[in-house]
Amino acid sequence: MQLDLTGRRALVTGGGSGIGRAIARALGVCGADVAVHYANSRDGAEEVSKEIAADGRRSIALQADLTVSTEASSLVTSAAEVLGGLDVLVNNAGHLVGRSPIEDMSDEHWAKVMDLNVTSAFVTTRAAIPHLRHSPAGRVVMMSSLAAENGGGNGSAAYSASKAAVIGLTRGLAKELAPDGVTVNAVAPGFIGQTAFHDTFTAPEARPGILAGVPLGREGTPDDVAGVVAFLASSLSSYVTGHVVDINGGSQFR
Repeated sequence: MQLDLTGRRALVTGGGSGIGRAIARALGVCGADVAVHYANSRDGAEEVSKEIAADGRRSIALQADLTVSTEASSLVTSAAEVLGGLDVLVNNAGHLVGRSPIEDMSDEHWAKVMDLNVTSAFVTTRAAIPHLRHSPAGRVVMMSSLAAENGGGNGSAAYSASKAAVIGLTRGLAKELAPDGVTVNAVAPGFIGQTAFHDTFTAPEARPGILAGVPLGREGTPDDVAGVVAFLASSLSSYVTGHVVDINGGSQFR
């Protein structure tokens, strides 16, 4: 039994940096052809795409604003044309945007967070479904968060709500697409270091307290998440759908 993605064609959104970049690279290492989407991280997306191509896989970096449904549709079409179809969609794109208490939160902030984390996954998946139905092993992997389960840190209620919505979307899609043999699962990372996300939104002095609540005693890495995503994209997970995999070092037990 081996995790082999040879011949699989994958699209990873938000693949130019952090967790998304690690996912794109892991899928390529496992044998997949990968389209790497980016919004702003062009250099990172092109770099990882070149790394994947250097291993003999097909790869391309593609830009799109996934809060715009027409751009999401064009992204999926372009990825499928370059790769010759689509078997795996990883909806990694998303953002906290900023911390704000609900009492002070503007309508614009709420809408932006929802668009970046939920609407982007909805419109991209909707565009990908016809391609995934033609795949012998269609896979969708969503990106939720530990924040969906515990409410997140101060000022991140909108982000937490959006990531909880991703879980609901995951389970609804899993039921809809099961008759076509397409599985839909989500991962929910906890404190993953080595990312711009925590460099921006988590103060250095807060890190020791966070780590004190992690039974494994360390920060997670983007590769920790990428390995689980690769499993969910593979034939080894063919009887797993509608599931959320927590990747948090055991944080939920404290």
